[in-house]
Amino acid sequence: MPVYRLGEEVAFPPVEEAEDGLLAVGGDLRPQRLLRAYSEGIFPWYPEGKPILWHTPDPRFVLTTENLHCPKSLRRTLCSGRFVLTLDTAFRQVIEECARVPRPGQSKTWITSNMKDAYTELYHQGFAHSVETWCGEELAGGLYGVSLGGAFFGESMFSNVNDASKVAFVTLVEQLARWNIWLIDCQIHTEHLARFGAVHWSRARYLNTLRVALMQPTRRGRWCLKQSLM
Repeated sequence: MPVYRLGEEVAFPPVEEAEDGLLAVGGDLRPQRLLRAYSEGIFPWYPEGKPILWHTPDPRFVLTTENLHCPKSLRRTLCSGRFVLTLDTAFRQVIEECARVPRPGQSKTWITSNMKDAYTELYHQGFAHSVETWCGEELAGGLYGVSLGGAFFGESMFSNVNDASKVAFVTLVEQLARWNIWLIDCQIHTEHLARFGAVHWSRARYLNTLRVALMQPTRRGRWCLKQSLM
C-alpha cells in the first residue's frame, strides 16, 4: 500500500490504507489538523529533522477507566501525602521533561521542538492537558495528552522520582472517570501501562468506540482536581 503525502488541506486518507500503522507523511501540526487526526484515530510520531509521520496502529493499546488496576502499594503511596498532584499547572515544563528524560532503546526524543509548540498551543486552546506530580516545590513526574469528548489521548509521561509518573497516571484516570471521560488511548504497547490494565484492541474496535466517545461534549479549558469535589 502507498504512504500518502499530505498537502495543505486538513484531511487524511482512510485509516484502512495504513501500511504497518503508517498512514501518511508531511502536512503540518496546526491545531485543526491535530484535532482532526485524533478524532480519526491518527497521531503524529516522527524524529527531529524528518518529515511528519502520521500513524494509526493496528492493534491499538487502550485502557477504559472502569478497567484501571492500581496495585495496593501504589494506592498506599497515593494516600500517603508524599506527593502533591495538580492539573494544567505546568504544561510546558511537563512536555519539556518528557522530551528530556532518556527512554530505554531510544537515542533521541520524538518530542521535537515543533511538537512542543504545537501541543502547547492546544493547551492554550483548552484541548491539551497535563498532570503534575510535585515533591515539595520540585516537579517529580507528570504526563500530558489531548482530550476530545469522552476520550483522552495520552502522549507521554516522565518520572524523576520513583512512582511519580504512576501516581500521575492513576490520579488522571480516576479524575477522568468522574467526568465520564472513559476511553484512554495509549497508542502502542508498554509494560508500564499494561500493568494498569491497558490491552490491545483491533483498530476497528477502537475507531468504533472512539466515535461513541466523541458524541460527548469536550471538557475544554483548564482542568482542576478540585472540580472533582463539587
